[in-house]
Amino acid sequence: MDLLHNAVRPYAWGSRTAIAELLGKEVPAPHPEAELWMGAHPGDPSRVTGADGVERSLLELLSADPDGQLGTRVSERWGSRLPFLLKVLAAEEALSLQAHPSAAQAAEGFAAEERALVPRDAAVRNYKDPAAKPELICALTEFHALAGFREPSRTVKLLRTLDAPALSPYTEMLVAQPDSSGLRALFTMLITLPQTSLSSLLPQVLDACVLHVKEHGEFDLECRTVLELGESYPGDAGVLAALLLNRIVLQPGEAIHLPAGNLHAYLRGTGIEILANSDNVLRCGLTPKHVDVPELLRVLDFTCGDMPVSTGEEVAPGVRVYRTPAPEFELSRLDLTGEARINHEGPQILICTSGAAVLTNARGDEVRLARGESVWLPASDPAVIVRPDGVESAQLFRATAGND
Repeated sequence: MDLLHNAVRPYAWGSRTAIAELLGKEVPAPHPEAELWMGAHPGDPSRVTGADGVERSLLELLSADPDGQLGTRVSERWGSRLPFLLKVLAAEEALSLQAHPSAAQAAEGFAAEERALVPRDAAVRNYKDPAAKPELICALTEFHALAGFREPSRTVKLLRTLDAPALSPYTEMLVAQPDSSGLRALFTMLITLPQTSLSSLLPQVLDACVLHVKEHGEFDLECRTVLELGESYPGDAGVLAALLLNRIVLQPGEAIHLPAGNLHAYLRGTGIEILANSDNVLRCGLTPKHVDVPELLRVLDFTCGDMPVSTGEEVAPGVRVYRTPAPEFELSRLDLTGEARINHEGPQILICTSGAAVLTNARGDEVRLARGESVWLPASDPAVIVRPDGVESAQLFRATAGND
């Protein structure tokens, strides 16, 4: 068991308070802090200090001993690669509107760009690796997001409520075909509008949203979101695309799973995110970065309806698991008032998000975790007892590989 030393990613949309407060550092931080990474991502791997006092990259440990660190089941499928990345994500502003490919789509897209000799660090490159990138976000604070296409009849009601004259032809498209195919057609038209048409349509939509907010209408939250995005990303087609998506507010402990093809954008809040260890992102808008519309349309899933929100399945007192179909990861939440035994045949990362905890393995070794600290548990340490340390309760999140 080794304490992790983790990198903080300073993206512009990050918070200057959330991660700094979690880590017990000066608040506000001198610059935005967006993500705390825990894992073996090649771009910023965690580091551990061994019994010999030498600090090493987690990547080095996995490469030197994949079976001992990852376990046979994980290493046989993923080699020396840790299949998941655990993060604390703290958004003060909206992230880009984006989706991620399936494993098959990623492999095909990566191979095509390799054949075309597109440099892997090129701004126009879509596929950095041949892997899928499903995600799950669990709220630590109230967390706001756009995720998945709303049920078409509700979107028709929203668009008709706005009653912007220039929006009417697009509304009627969905009225004529209120299903996934109709959503695909409408989305494609909105996201490919010429800038002149966009410059004419967007102001009418924004004016209609202002009026709806003043009247405290049924779609107040959706309209406020469009106005915020329109102010941050003027002239961006992603602002119109946001009208088609579910607007979600998660309370602490609630989570959503974002499978391949799900169009989403995190808006604000702090959460624990777990995802496959991949860099493949297809952007739709709300960003100055590269947007490849044809490739995005190849990847997007236009299945529509409410996004399922999970509070986890209780598998033991104080232990809840957020189950997904993703083979790369599984996230658990431990709300402890006493001790709990955790056991897994593969690798584990635990982070303490409230209180303090002590972990004891079968050999009697102990590791203490303060709030914000995390620990690496290799597969060779499968059974660990965890309990609050000098406090009445502690909360931890635990990342493991998923089940096939």
